[in-house]
Amino acid sequence: MRNDTTTCAIIGGGPAGMVLGLLLARQGVQVTVLEKHADFLRDFRGDTVHPTTLDLLDELGLGERFAALPHTRLERMAFPLPGGGEVSIADFTRLELRHPYIAMVPQWDLLNLLAEAGRDEPTFTLRMSTEVTGLLRDGDRITGVRYRDRAGFGELRAELTVACDGRWSLARQEAGLQVREWPVGFDVWWFKLPVTSGPGASLLPRIANGKTFGLIPREGYVQVAHFIPKGADASLRARGLDAFRRDLLAAVPEAAVPEAAVSEAAVSEAAVPEAAEVSATADSTDGATRKAPEVLASWDDVRMLDVRLNRLRRWHQPGLLCIGDAAHAMSPAGGVGINLAVQDAVATATLLAKPLRRHRLTGKDLDAVRRRRLLPTAVTQTMQRILHRALMGPIITGKALTPPNPLVALLKLFPPLSAVPARLIGVGIRPEHAPFAARRAPGEPRRG
Repeated sequence: MRNDTTTCAIIGGGPAGMVLGLLLARQGVQVTVLEKHADFLRDFRGDTVHPTTLDLLDELGLGERFAALPHTRLERMAFPLPGGGEVSIADFTRLELRHPYIAMVPQWDLLNLLAEAGRDEPTFTLRMSTEVTGLLRDGDRITGVRYRDRAGFGELRAELTVACDGRWSLARQEAGLQVREWPVGFDVWWFKLPVTSGPGASLLPRIANGKTFGLIPREGYVQVAHFIPKGADASLRARGLDAFRRDLLAAVPEAAVPEAAVSEAAVSEAAVPEAAEVSATADSTDGATRKAPEVLASWDDVRMLDVRLNRLRRWHQPGLLCIGDAAHAMSPAGGVGINLAVQDAVATATLLAKPLRRHRLTGKDLDAVRRRRLLPTAVTQTMQRILHRALMGPIITGKALTPPNPLVALLKLFPPLSAVPARLIGVGIRPEHAPFAARRAPGEPRRG
């Protein structure tokens, strides 16, 4: 069995793990990121990059490289009104920000960008195809991880192990950290509809025959979310794929148009009155949209997300810290999970780089991360619980979604108020900024 050492071992090469690894390495901390997969090409990972994360990429000197990635821009969210017209609920363009929009980009492109930046740092190591199988202990202290890679088994000893391994965190489970769960009444089916021109998008649902779908623009295809009652995956699949195709085509009729490019106007005209539309700009390509029966060849094309909303009561043990979904699983409402995880990573790097360099990390240092990030986490999860009650109940039952009349009247009378929910979604509570030592100008070489 191989035995290695590092200062900080990071479990999971997702957004939180990669951002934390890069920021610590740029501050002179020896860091090793362990990712169990051979690459980052996972379907149906979160792909929303919020204004605060875009600002972070600018601070790291990566903004121009990110802007070159294929992506779409979400600028506002609006509800259509029963009598015609629409009302903007969240208008990001009203925010005085460098990036007044949410970027929709495949997560693997973002992770590859961060990995390339990490390779420029001599204290950064990324181990792909390396699955953490357990924690190492010395009494009550976590001293590293056991892992398995293509060469066999090994141990990596570390002064600090950071769990960035998501809502089903092995490290969290092995550490026995207590989780507080809030009930969630829905799960999500994810699948893709190939398209060849940039469609209009609906991140809030389209509804037909009591079934709800959300469309998310991606480069060359649309990612579709179908909201289902909690625990109903097996029974709904038992209805058969043909029944589900009919539900899909009723709500997204343009999916049935063969060999025809779908424009933004076509998608907008196809939307049912109950649909909550999201205005977006997207790069266009040329080609065709296939029929839904051709796209959904089998149930293997439909993935199920078990939606969870929870938070650790304590985020650390001696030698171990949980951040991101490992510390607080978020629901898809608002698409804020990635942004919150990245903010956790920035705060962790800001607070812990100095004690890690000095090899004097204490439990007080670790708890400082929870204390700093608890308020934004708790506020965001409270907002999600409110959205679940106000929106997801009607969505699951297939009822028409219309904002309350007083809210519509207020937003029509004072349109700038749409900047308030836009700020809550796009910026959030207590946004973090990169430590000065980790910042770079575009193209600036490594310091030191």
